[in-house]
Amino acid sequence: MLPVGPKPILEHILDWLKANGVEEVVIATGYLGRIIEQYFEDGSSFGLKVEYARSDSPLGHAGQLKSAESLLTDTFICLYGDAILDFDLRRLVSFHAEKRSFLTMALMEYETKMKYGVIDTAPDGKITNWREKPVVTSTINVGCYVVDKRFLSYIPKGKIYGFKEAFMDASKDGRALYGLKLKGTFTDIGDLSSHKEADRLYIERYGKIP
Repeated sequence: MLPVGPKPILEHILDWLKANGVEEVVIATGYLGRIIEQYFEDGSSFGLKVEYARSDSPLGHAGQLKSAESLLTDTFICLYGDAILDFDLRRLVSFHAEKRSFLTMALMEYETKMKYGVIDTAPDGKITNWREKPVVTSTINVGCYVVDKRFLSYIPKGKIYGFKEAFMDASKDGRALYGLKLKGTFTDIGDLSSHKEADRLYIERYGKIP
C-alpha cells in the first residue's frame, strides 16, 4: 500500500492487469490485510472483480499462494505485490499456451554496474584480467508467472514455503517450465531507496502530483 505517485503500488499493479485484459483478481493478504480490503473492497470501483485469500501467519510467497487455491482457475497469472511491471502480458500468456507449459516465468534483461574491480584468475591463481567496475548483464525473474493450477500440489498447506522451492520440486519431477524474455520495465520496490526511485520515475513520466 506504499504510494507511488498518487496511488499505492497495488493499485498500479491492478491497473496494469486490467489494461492487459484481466477481469478477476485474487489478493492474498496477511497481517493488516484489512487495510487492503477496505481500500479495494470488491474491486468494482476499479473495473475488476476482487476476492481475498486471507492467512493469519506469514507463509512465504508460495505458501501464501497456496492459501488462494480454492479461488483459482485451472490456469492463472501470479505476481508479487512489491513491483510495478510494464510489458506485454498477453504475449506471456500466449507463449505459455503454445508451449503447453506447467509454469512460465516472465524474464527481463538487467544491467548493473559492479561497485568493485573484478579480477579474473586462472586455476593456478595467476591473474588473467582486471575489469574495473564492469557492467554486468543478466537475465532476471521479475516475479510474474503464468501457472497451471496443478503447480500448487508442490506447495505444502499452512507452511512457510518459497516460490523457488516449489519451482525446483516441479523441475525435479520433469515438469515443463519455461521462461520468456520480454521488453518492458520492472520497478522493484523492496526497500526505501527503491521506493524513492519509483516515485522519481513516476514524476519523471507523469509530472508532479497537483
